[in-house]
Parts: sequence; structure tokens; C-alpha cells
Amino acid sequence: MVAIAPPKSSNNNNNLPPTVSDGLPSWVSANDRKLLQLSANAIAANVVVAKDGSGKYKTVKEAVASAPDNTAVGDGFIAQDVQFQNTAGPQKHQAVALHVGADQSVINRCKMDAFQDTLYTHTLRQFYRDCCCVQLYSKTVNSLPESPMSGQKNMVTAQGREDPNQVTGTSIQNCDIIPSSDLAPVKGSVKTYLGRPWKAYSRTVYMQSNIEDHIDPAGWSEWDGDFALKTLYYGEYMNKGAGAGISKRVNWPGYHKALTISEATKFTVGQLIQGAAWLKSTGVAYTEGL
Repeated sequence: MVAIAPPKSSNNNNNLPPTVSDGLPSWVSANDRKLLQLSANAIAANVVVAKDGSGKYKTVKEAVASAPDNTAVGDGFIAQDVQFQNTAGPQKHQAVALHVGADQSVINRCKMDAFQDTLYTHTLRQFYRDCCCVQLYSKTVNSLPESPMSGQKNMVTAQGREDPNQVTGTSIQNCDIIPSSDLAPVKGSVKTYLGRPWKAYSRTVYMQSNIEDHIDPAGWSEWDGDFALKTLYYGEYMNKGAGAGISKRVNWPGYHKALTISEATKFTVGQLIQGAAWLKSTGVAYTEGL
């Protein structure tokens, strides 16, 4: 975002404080100075703020307020020690707490809390560490499905890969899949699944994670009859816990109940999101492989 204020017509600089040169404070870097001194026509801005009304907004406050709440789209986005919450109840249907569409983004030590579609990992490479997602894509994340309304089922994931050529997917590694405090007492009467297909080529794997017994023995749920059951890619690798047993899992063409090391490696930080190339600079701990 670039904020532009029309220059005053007066050439009298006698009233400028000594720290100001050419209308800019001395602490403004050379690169920023060049950018700010460009004419408005020379700047390819996403948002233009201009006091005279020639831009889309007259104040920076208006521009910031126009951005969607709890949505990150700037590449390199990092959130740490933040709680994202959507207070819309289960009757309101979709209630996204955090929507991320930023490449090379990192969410560290955060909590996402809502009733449906809590975390929308929209697109590009994202890494989640030491997070708690109440009702998911992550590494070292606690997922706590909540107690739904009557007749509803809990889905930990609903991945939306639309094309077999897309290199997207949800990888959940070294995580705890556990019930929330309100679900735990009624877990025997409420169905909870690892995921269901949102789009035709939905792709999700669970690896080396702790899965508790609130997860239905079938593991995975259909969405609409046999939709995507032949084209999805769901897999499990070396999980543990009372809900990790695979003997009663679904028998779909696209489900892989016991991934090989070679298959599982494709969904690690190093390969799925090429983490070795960019995560080190963020300062957040990560494991490249299995």
C-alpha cells in the first residue's frame, strides 16, 4: 500500500525542521525516498490513499479498514502468539477464524477458534507450528473438534484440491488430534472424522501423529455419495493413539491406509512446501523429513 499526499505549492522550506529534507524525514531510507518521490502515475499501487480524493481512499485508516478481517495475503506473512477467533455459532455455518493465502507464511504458537471452517488454508506454501486449531493443516498442532449441533458431524479437514496437476495438499505431522472439553463427554454419540473431500482431488495425510479415540474407526467420511472417492488422495503413516488403528478404515480407491516411507516423504516440510529454502530465515523450528 502506498499513501500519497499532494505536495504543497509553496517553495518556502524555512519552516521545515532540520531533520526534514525534500519534505521527508532524514530517517527515510534512500530506496523508500525514491519510491515516495515518484509521481503517482509511475507507481503500480494496489491501494492509493490521497487526501484530495483522487485515490480509492482519503485516509490510511479507511484503507486498512477495507481489508478483510483475519485474512493474510502478503507473502512472507508471520503470526506468532496470536489468537484468531470467529464467534459466529454453529447456526451461522461457515465461520472462518483465519484465512491465509500468503506464500511462505508461518503461523507459530497461535490459536484458531471457531465452529466451522476454522482455518482456511486457501493457497500457496504455509507452515504451522505449535498451534491449536479448535475445529487444519499443521506441524505440531493440537486439533480440538468441538461438539456440533444435532445431526452434524465433525470433520477435522476438508481439503480443496481441484486438479490432479496441482501440487497442493494438507500434511499433518507430529500433531495431537484430540477432542475439546465439550466434545469429550459426548464423543461416543458424535461422529468425528479425520476429513472429507471438499473438491474432487482433495489430498490430506496424517503422519506420526497422536489420534485419540473420538475419531470414528472408519477414519474418513464421504461428502456427497461417491463424490471424489476415486480421485482423492488420503493417507496415514505411523500414527499412534486409540484412534489411529487402520483395520476398520474406509476402503476407497483413493485412500492409502499405510503409506510407505517413500510416499510419506513427499508430504514432509522439505518436499511438500520446500521448507529448507525459506523457513530457516523465519527463526521458527522445523523438521525437514520424517
